[in-house]
Amino acid sequence: MHTLLVATNPDPQSLTHDVLGKLRAALHPGSSEVADLSKERFDPVYTLADRRAYREGGDYPAEIVQEHRRLERATDLVLVFPVYWWSMPALLKGWIDRVFVNGWAFEHSPTSGLRPKLQALTIHLVPIAGDNSGTYERHGYEQALRTQIEHGIVDYCGSRRGATAFIHESEQPSAEATARCVDDAVRTISEAVLAGSRTPSDPAG
Repeated sequence: MHTLLVATNPDPQSLTHDVLGKLRAALHPGSSEVADLSKERFDPVYTLADRRAYREGGDYPAEIVQEHRRLERATDLVLVFPVYWWSMPALLKGWIDRVFVNGWAFEHSPTSGLRPKLQALTIHLVPIAGDNSGTYERHGYEQALRTQIEHGIVDYCGSRRGATAFIHESEQPSAEATARCVDDAVRTISEAVLAGSRTPSDPAG
Protein backbone atom coordinates (compact mmCIF):
# COMPACT_ATOMS: atom_id res chain seq x y z
CA MET A 1 0.00 0.00 0.00
CA HIS A 2 1.32 3.43 -0.93
CA THR A 3 -0.67 6.68 -0.94
CA LEU A 4 0.11 9.82 -2.92
CA LEU A 5 -1.43 12.91 -1.31
CA VAL A 6 -1.76 15.77 -3.79
CA ALA A 7 -2.55 19.23 -2.42
CA THR A 8 -3.06 22.61 -4.03
CA ASN A 9 -3.00 25.74 -1.91
CA PRO A 10 -0.31 28.46 -2.00
CA ASP A 11 -0.73 29.21 1.74
CA PRO A 12 1.26 26.76 3.92
CA GLN A 13 -0.88 27.84 6.91
CA SER A 14 -4.13 26.99 5.11
CA LEU A 15 -6.74 24.47 6.16
CA THR A 16 -5.71 22.46 3.09
CA HIS A 17 -2.27 21.88 4.57
CA ASP A 18 -3.70 21.19 8.02
CA VAL A 19 -5.86 18.45 6.50
CA LEU A 20 -2.87 17.16 4.54
CA GLY A 21 -0.75 16.82 7.67
CA LYS A 22 -3.51 15.06 9.60
CA LEU A 23 -4.15 12.67 6.75
CA ARG A 24 -0.51 11.70 6.55
CA ALA A 25 -0.38 11.18 10.30
CA ALA A 26 -3.46 8.92 10.13
CA LEU A 27 -1.85 6.58 7.60
CA HIS A 28 0.80 3.96 8.31
CA PRO A 29 4.27 5.53 8.77
CA GLY A 30 6.23 5.46 5.55
CA SER A 31 3.20 4.51 3.46
CA SER A 32 2.55 7.94 1.94
CA GLU A 33 4.19 10.82 0.12
CA VAL A 34 3.05 14.37 -0.56
CA ALA A 35 2.91 16.28 -3.82
CA ASP A 36 2.46 19.95 -2.82
CA LEU A 37 1.89 21.40 -6.27
CA SER A 38 2.19 25.02 -5.12
CA LYS A 39 5.44 24.46 -3.23
CA GLU A 40 6.86 22.42 -6.09
CA ARG A 41 5.85 25.13 -8.56
CA PHE A 42 4.25 22.66 -10.91
CA ASP A 43 3.46 24.36 -14.21
CA PRO A 44 -0.22 23.70 -15.07
CA VAL A 45 -0.03 25.28 -18.53
CA TYR A 46 -0.77 22.78 -21.29
CA THR A 47 2.00 23.16 -23.87
CA LEU A 48 2.60 22.21 -27.47
CA ALA A 49 4.80 19.37 -26.20
CA ASP A 50 1.84 18.12 -24.15
CA ARG A 51 -0.39 18.29 -27.20
CA ARG A 52 2.08 16.31 -29.28
CA ALA A 53 2.45 13.71 -26.54
CA TYR A 54 -1.34 13.44 -26.30
CA ARG A 55 -1.75 12.89 -30.03
CA GLU A 56 1.13 10.42 -30.30
CA GLY A 57 0.77 8.70 -26.90
CA GLY A 58 4.34 9.06 -25.73
CA ASP A 59 7.49 11.21 -25.50
CA TYR A 60 6.08 13.07 -22.49
CA PRO A 61 7.87 16.12 -21.04
CA ALA A 62 10.35 15.21 -18.28
CA GLU A 63 8.29 16.77 -15.50
CA ILE A 64 5.27 14.72 -16.58
CA VAL A 65 7.28 11.50 -16.58
CA GLN A 66 8.28 12.34 -12.99
CA GLU A 67 4.59 12.64 -12.03
CA HIS A 68 3.84 9.35 -13.75
CA ARG A 69 6.54 7.62 -11.70
CA ARG A 70 5.04 8.98 -8.47
CA LEU A 71 1.58 7.77 -9.44
CA GLU A 72 2.87 4.38 -10.53
CA ARG A 73 4.21 3.84 -7.02
CA ALA A 74 0.77 4.56 -5.55
CA THR A 75 -2.16 2.27 -4.84
CA ASP A 76 -4.19 5.27 -3.63
CA LEU A 77 -4.35 8.89 -4.74
CA VAL A 78 -5.91 11.52 -2.47
CA LEU A 79 -6.70 14.96 -3.91
CA VAL A 80 -6.95 17.64 -1.20
CA PHE A 81 -8.09 21.00 -2.53
CA PRO A 82 -10.09 24.15 -1.79
CA VAL A 83 -13.21 24.49 -3.92
CA TYR A 84 -12.95 27.49 -6.25
CA TRP A 85 -16.13 28.41 -8.14
CA TRP A 86 -17.65 25.00 -7.35
CA SER A 87 -14.72 23.09 -8.84
CA MET A 88 -11.03 22.39 -8.35
CA PRO A 89 -8.34 25.11 -8.51
CA ALA A 90 -6.68 25.78 -11.86
CA LEU A 91 -3.37 24.34 -10.61
CA LEU A 92 -4.94 20.96 -9.85
CA LYS A 93 -6.93 20.96 -13.09
CA GLY A 94 -3.72 21.71 -15.00
CA TRP A 95 -1.95 18.88 -13.20
CA ILE A 96 -4.68 16.48 -14.31
CA ASP A 97 -4.71 17.92 -17.84
CA ARG A 98 -0.98 17.36 -18.25
CA VAL A 99 -0.49 14.13 -16.26
CA PHE A 100 -3.59 12.02 -16.98
CA VAL A 101 -2.82 11.77 -20.66
CA ASN A 102 -3.51 9.56 -23.63
CA GLY A 103 -1.14 6.61 -23.76
CA TRP A 104 -0.60 6.59 -20.00
CA ALA A 105 -3.93 7.11 -18.15
CA PHE A 106 -5.96 5.78 -21.06
CA GLU A 107 -5.68 5.00 -24.74
CA HIS A 108 -8.12 6.29 -27.29
CA SER A 109 -8.15 5.84 -31.02
CA PRO A 110 -10.77 6.16 -33.76
CA THR A 111 -10.45 2.45 -34.52
CA SER A 112 -10.31 0.81 -31.08
CA GLY A 113 -12.13 3.41 -29.00
CA LEU A 114 -11.35 3.94 -25.30
CA ARG A 115 -9.12 1.67 -23.20
CA PRO A 116 -8.69 2.81 -19.56
CA LYS A 117 -5.26 2.09 -18.03
CA LEU A 118 -5.34 3.10 -14.35
CA GLN A 119 -7.29 0.16 -12.92
CA ALA A 120 -4.72 -0.35 -10.15
CA LEU A 121 -5.33 3.10 -8.65
CA THR A 122 -8.02 4.15 -6.14
CA ILE A 123 -8.77 7.88 -6.09
CA HIS A 124 -10.16 9.73 -3.06
CA LEU A 125 -11.30 13.36 -2.87
CA VAL A 126 -11.22 15.94 -0.07
CA PRO A 127 -12.90 19.11 -1.38
CA ILE A 128 -12.67 21.96 1.15
CA ALA A 129 -15.74 24.14 0.66
CA GLY A 130 -16.58 27.54 2.08
CA ASP A 131 -20.35 27.14 1.93
CA ASN A 132 -22.62 24.76 3.81
CA SER A 133 -23.84 21.35 2.70
CA GLY A 134 -27.40 22.62 2.23
CA THR A 135 -26.28 25.12 -0.40
CA TYR A 136 -24.30 22.43 -2.21
CA GLU A 137 -27.28 20.11 -2.26
CA ARG A 138 -29.86 22.75 -3.14
CA HIS A 139 -27.96 24.06 -6.16
CA GLY A 140 -26.52 20.73 -7.27
CA TYR A 141 -22.93 21.87 -6.72
CA GLU A 142 -21.85 18.68 -4.97
CA GLN A 143 -23.31 16.42 -7.65
CA ALA A 144 -21.75 18.57 -10.38
CA LEU A 145 -18.31 18.32 -8.77
CA ARG A 146 -18.69 14.58 -8.21
CA THR A 147 -19.81 14.04 -11.81
CA GLN A 148 -16.92 16.05 -13.18
CA ILE A 149 -14.22 14.30 -11.16
CA GLU A 150 -15.57 10.89 -10.12
CA HIS A 151 -17.22 10.04 -13.41
CA GLY A 152 -15.39 12.30 -15.86
CA ILE A 153 -11.87 11.52 -14.64
CA VAL A 154 -11.80 8.55 -12.25
CA ASP A 155 -14.20 6.34 -14.22
CA TYR A 156 -12.78 7.43 -17.58
CA CYS A 157 -9.31 6.23 -16.60
CA GLY A 158 -10.68 3.00 -15.13
CA SER A 159 -9.62 3.78 -11.57
CA ARG A 160 -11.62 2.75 -8.53
CA ARG A 161 -13.74 5.38 -6.81
CA GLY A 162 -12.54 5.78 -3.25
CA ALA A 163 -14.08 7.98 -0.56
CA THR A 164 -15.16 11.57 -1.14
CA ALA A 165 -15.24 13.65 2.06
CA PHE A 166 -16.37 17.26 1.77
CA ILE A 167 -15.30 19.71 4.46
CA HIS A 168 -18.10 22.29 4.41
CA GLU A 169 -18.13 25.77 5.96
CA SER A 170 -14.35 25.77 6.09
CA GLU A 171 -14.27 29.47 7.04
CA GLN A 172 -16.81 29.32 9.83
CA PRO A 173 -15.92 31.33 12.94
CA SER A 174 -15.93 28.33 15.28
CA ALA A 175 -12.53 26.66 15.25
CA GLU A 176 -14.01 23.71 17.14
CA ALA A 177 -16.69 23.13 14.51
CA THR A 178 -14.11 23.28 11.73
CA ALA A 179 -11.87 20.85 13.61
CA ARG A 180 -14.73 18.37 13.92
CA CYS A 181 -15.37 18.55 10.16
CA VAL A 182 -11.68 18.01 9.47
CA ASP A 183 -11.48 15.05 11.85
CA ASP A 184 -14.52 13.44 10.20
CA ALA A 185 -13.02 13.86 6.74
CA VAL A 186 -9.60 12.55 7.78
CA ARG A 187 -11.20 9.53 9.43
CA THR A 188 -13.34 8.80 6.34
CA ILE A 189 -10.40 8.96 3.93
CA SER A 190 -7.83 7.17 6.10
CA GLU A 191 -10.26 4.35 6.90
CA ALA A 192 -11.04 3.96 3.18
CA VAL A 193 -7.34 3.79 2.32
CA LEU A 194 -6.58 1.32 5.10
CA ALA A 195 -9.62 -0.82 4.27
CA GLY A 196 -8.47 -1.06 0.67
CA SER A 197 -5.11 -2.42 1.82
CA ARG A 198 -6.62 -5.40 3.65
CA THR A 199 -6.76 -8.83 2.07
CA PRO A 200 -9.15 -11.71 2.83
CA SER A 201 -6.37 -13.37 4.82
CA ASP A 202 -5.82 -10.24 6.88
CA PRO A 203 -9.30 -8.94 7.81
CA ALA A 204 -8.01 -6.81 10.66
CA GLY A 205 -5.54 -4.96 8.45
